[in-house]
Amino acid sequence: MRMGMVGGGAGSFIGPVHRMAAELDGGIRLVAGAFSSDIGRSREAGKHYGVAPERSYANYQAMFAGERGRDDAIDFVAIVTPNYLHLPIARAALDNGFHVLSDKPATATLVEAKTLRDIVVRSGRLYGLTYTYTGYGLVREAREICARAELGAIRKVVVEYSQGWLSESIEAVGQKQAAWRTDPAQAGIGGCIADIGVHAFNLLEFVTGRQVAEVAAQLSSIVPQRALDDDCNVLLRLDNGTPAILIASQIAAGERNGLTIKVYGEKSGLMWSHEDPNRLTVSSLDGCTKILHGAANSMALSDGAKAAFRLPLGHPEGYIEAFANIYRDFAASVRNGDVGALQRSAVPTIDAGVRAMAFVDAAVRSSRANSPWTRIDGSPNKATA
Repeated sequence: MRMGMVGGGAGSFIGPVHRMAAELDGGIRLVAGAFSSDIGRSREAGKHYGVAPERSYANYQAMFAGERGRDDAIDFVAIVTPNYLHLPIARAALDNGFHVLSDKPATATLVEAKTLRDIVVRSGRLYGLTYTYTGYGLVREAREICARAELGAIRKVVVEYSQGWLSESIEAVGQKQAAWRTDPAQAGIGGCIADIGVHAFNLLEFVTGRQVAEVAAQLSSIVPQRALDDDCNVLLRLDNGTPAILIASQIAAGERNGLTIKVYGEKSGLMWSHEDPNRLTVSSLDGCTKILHGAANSMALSDGAKAAFRLPLGHPEGYIEAFANIYRDFAASVRNGDVGALQRSAVPTIDAGVRAMAFVDAAVRSSRANSPWTRIDGSPNKATA
């Protein structure tokens, strides 16, 4: 299967990750791209990726026009640009008949996300999002455990995503990744909340199978003169009244990529951490603790979780493999041409994208108004226990 990429030029962190993940299992190959708006830089990036010069385009419009007429045209487009470009690129790709797998969030605003949802439905094409952590085998196992009600009725959820890399104003000295993430014109209405808070939000809903109905948020800009939030503390209420807490920070000095979820039920609780991704802990009231280890040959895991691993017990898998699982599942749906199959898979779709932007929108509104509870757009009218 042939992939095109928009973004991912010099200085990009996520572009090379997408390329490695896409090609890991041998079923996808990056063959075209608009890696930079400067044709020279685009071709230089294309050379690094092994893309032919004539298929390294100056912009996404030229790529779609050029690829549309080829016998060996791309099958889908990976979008790895700053947030404000996600909607126009996705719209153009879908209008030209290409499927789309986009980096998160889906768009820069909730209004844009809803617009994109309508475009996806009209196009009949497949659209997925790389909420990477849903690709981890033990995250999928945690989801199965919750679905089987092994914990009993869920009583509380705590999800935290803490980083420290924005503890100083590195955007002021030209650090590329910091510059666009802290710029409202490029990132949208949310900073930390839209960059990593949406990952925590998506992980919570993915694992528990419940939707967040209301939020009470405090979004702060701790570093002086920073235009967007860099620290977030959010109380959540799920659609059945269950309480939850979401913490997201990029000024937590000393933290690296501290994504952790804890789900507490009537009988047991589970815990998974991104920095120890091959271990899922389930602890019960009777004092017993069960540790599940990730592996393709594990007899303790569900079939869905085992399918997400490539190696036997004792061989750790991580970020690239999780990313690759999303690419592999998305590509399988593209080959089948089946929108329904994509919706039944573990790949986050445009609906997850709208949910995440509805969360960002509600959190920003709640924080600005200092509101005790703010309803997420599209959530049930009343959260009931």
